[in-house]
Amino acid sequence: MAVAQTNYTTGSTPSADPIKVMVVDDAVVIRGLLSRWLDADESLQVVSSHRNGKLAVDDIEKSNPDVVVLDIEMPEMDGMTALPLMLAKKRDLVVIMASTLTRRNAEISLKALSLGAADYVPKPESNSEVTTSVDFRRELIEKVKALGQRARRMRGPARSMRAETNAGRVSSQAPVGRLAAAPLRTPAIAPAAGKTFKLRPYSSVRPRILAIGSSTGGPQALQKVMKDIGSSLHEVPVVITQHMPPTFTAILAEHVGKAALRPSKEGADGDVLRPGEIYVAPGGKHMILEKDGGAVKIRLTDGAPVNFCKPAVDPLFDSVAKIYGSATLGLILTGMGHDGADGVKTIAAGGGSIITQDEASSVVWGMPGAAANTGMCSDVLPLDEIGPKIVRVLKGNTR
Repeated sequence: MAVAQTNYTTGSTPSADPIKVMVVDDAVVIRGLLSRWLDADESLQVVSSHRNGKLAVDDIEKSNPDVVVLDIEMPEMDGMTALPLMLAKKRDLVVIMASTLTRRNAEISLKALSLGAADYVPKPESNSEVTTSVDFRRELIEKVKALGQRARRMRGPARSMRAETNAGRVSSQAPVGRLAAAPLRTPAIAPAAGKTFKLRPYSSVRPRILAIGSSTGGPQALQKVMKDIGSSLHEVPVVITQHMPPTFTAILAEHVGKAALRPSKEGADGDVLRPGEIYVAPGGKHMILEKDGGAVKIRLTDGAPVNFCKPAVDPLFDSVAKIYGSATLGLILTGMGHDGADGVKTIAAGGGSIITQDEASSVVWGMPGAAANTGMCSDVLPLDEIGPKIVRVLKGNTR
């Protein structure tokens, strides 16, 4: 059975009109720089810029931006105060928080996500570093475009007609182990372009590890999933690669641990994996697993970025598949780009199973879309259904 496939690319604007952007930062140099960068992209248009949150809030209705890039620390009204006021004036507004890499700002940025911000971009520490940072410029533009495009699609009349769940579980490939019969779930409408992607059977082997990859929108999705599955993790370790810089990943580990009510930490070189514990790849390092006698240990590497990411999902998934084979359960959550797609193929080649988040519930359907497009996933599910499904699979029930 095939599952409806929708476009997962973010490279083109679905409208002839550019995405309208507001820039809010108390530093005039940064406001001007970000505005020039964004305006240089023909799919974007900076409609206003402001030095504090109050001026920005007062201008929301007049400028009517699709996306706001919002600094945290500003005089008169800071970003956290302005955020809910902006969203109250325009419910479908996309707000991207911009903050330097301090622990305090990382905490605030993650809190902002829970209050309605769509994402964040970490700013280099100094103005001179901001002006020369190619990575910061690329990430800012990519996120504004991807999130702005999604907001416009969500507003469109066709959105309500889209399939909100993808399903079916009969594969044209040879089964991996013994497949239990499962009811079919069909998409709400046929794909407009007639394209489909295939699903493969779950492994008949109960998972001995859960490996997760995520990016844009990932912190919110991770907390939801970990809350749903925490009580079922006593027999398996969880390893997570979330695209995040240093400092942010340590805080994320604390948050997902609280959600799951399980021990959780940034992975450290030499850590021995223990069932029921959660390990998050630290920002700026690739995290992989290595067999050492009867133990499985974490190794941190300082290699080049993979898929422009460090940490990256593919190295983790490749190492997990090599050790756990058909006892691997992988999960790809919301995120930009295609990191994890090659790792999904590796897990499938080893006989493991992969669940992918669907488009309707993803902040950006880049990573999960690329994974689904491989034809190697066993399910493509809305976020609300992922946790309950993982719980069943961990118990050996793939129905």
